[in-house]
Amino acid sequence: MAGTAKWEGIFPAVTTKFTEDGRLDTREMERCYRLQVDAGVDGLIVCGSLGEASTLDPDEKLEVLRIARGVAGKLPVLLTICDGSTRNARGLAERGAKAGAAGFMVLPGLPYKSDRRETIAHFTAVARAGGLPVMIYNNPPAYGVDVTPEMLVEMASEPLFTSVKESSDNIRRVTDIFNMTGERYQVFTGVDNLALESFAMGAVGWVAGLVAAFPAETVAIWKLARAGRMAEALAIYRWFRPLLDVDVSTKLVQNIKLVEALAIGSNDRCRAPRLPLAGAERDRIAGIVEKALRTRPRLPAPSAAAAE
Repeated sequence: MAGTAKWEGIFPAVTTKFTEDGRLDTREMERCYRLQVDAGVDGLIVCGSLGEASTLDPDEKLEVLRIARGVAGKLPVLLTICDGSTRNARGLAERGAKAGAAGFMVLPGLPYKSDRRETIAHFTAVARAGGLPVMIYNNPPAYGVDVTPEMLVEMASEPLFTSVKESSDNIRRVTDIFNMTGERYQVFTGVDNLALESFAMGAVGWVAGLVAAFPAETVAIWKLARAGRMAEALAIYRWFRPLLDVDVSTKLVQNIKLVEALAIGSNDRCRAPRLPLAGAERDRIAGIVEKALRTRPRLPAPSAAAAE
């Protein structure tokens, strides 16, 4: 059955790259996504909030999916479905399935703040239209719609719902989900600066943002935590924390794209209405990156980090 997929580990929510004249930058996306794959991530998620989904048309989203699949090899690539119309969201899910997505990360029908019944109906309609495994994205602080643990109990009868990206900013939620649904869902953390805390509570994956610029460190934290080497994971996490904090911002796209520009030689071009950071905002992020690069920790060898 399509809904039996088991995802875990590091799933970068990759950025979408643009040329100077605003078109998709295929070559730069291939380069940046390759850095993720080479670092040992477990999958890719395209066209999410960090991927500037609201500025992309459906054909562009499918093109980004194609680019990511070309780099990912056997790794799963999830297409984010975010649309104010359930009808349009279903259409993209159908097209994404035909284009080779391994599954979908689905958001509520934004910007409308749907109630419980409407929210469940939207997720269910999109999942069934695509016919592929779905990661339910819950981010009430950003989007005003809360997919509660009680709702997840109700949604558990739909086999296409396999995973939850938990971004409520309440670490207690991870335990609440397990207590109410058992092992029914693969729970991912979606808040960069709550990742290690979420792993300690049983989360099996991280939909990560700063991984775009620091993939090796992100993968190392996950692998060390998974191997029970929490002190080593914690040391890297504490170094990483000032960078992870820039993900929790209304300007996370601009912040992370600037970090990419400084750390991996990419660029910070965004699609309007977003503009690259300037002035004091830019100086603050640049200062955090410069300190991080000066104090970058030595990582364990990949085989050592993964050892059980």
